Amino acid sequence: MLLRNWTMGCFICSLVFIGACSSTGKVKVTALNAPGGSKPEAASAVKAGNEAFAAGQWSVAKQQYEKAIGVQETLAEAHYNLALTLDRLGQRKQAEEHYTQAANFAPGHQVIWNSRIYRRYGDVTPSGGGAGAVPGVPGLGGLGGIGGGGGIGGGGRPGGAPPGGF
Repeated sequence: MLLRNWTMGCFICSLVFIGACSSTGKVKVTALNAPGGSKPEAASAVKAGNEAFAAGQWSVAKQQYEKAIGVQETLAEAHYNLALTLDRLGQRKQAEEHYTQAANFAPGHQVIWNSRIYRRYGDVTPSGGGAGAVPGVPGLGGLGGIGGGGGIGGGGRPGGAPPGGF
């Protein structure tokens, strides 16, 4: 009787554990706001893009983020948001380019570097790696920032590693 109760208890615990580990819940991804100090026109475009993004209006969001980038090219949050939007539109190659730009423009930005959707791209390397550039390390979950500008350490992080380590 004791063995039977123990076996049944282990079986129930196993089912609970398996159920918890196999959750298929989607990760909610939200667009980022422009930081303080951004050009007002760029910040306004990001805000309008975020409203369209939240409403699922991908084309409108894309236009607004592109407008923000046109005003302030180095606005990492606009590149990141545009990448999220392009990803939803199925434009994966363009999304990858903007994820990389976002990471390069904001080397210490925790949300961008630790984003699951950014890391999905695996071998994400920065554009413009000149002579002597080291290619991205495949399979390390999007550790961009390796290579740009002629050596290891592009993107402002030692060895191209994301903030917080591996």
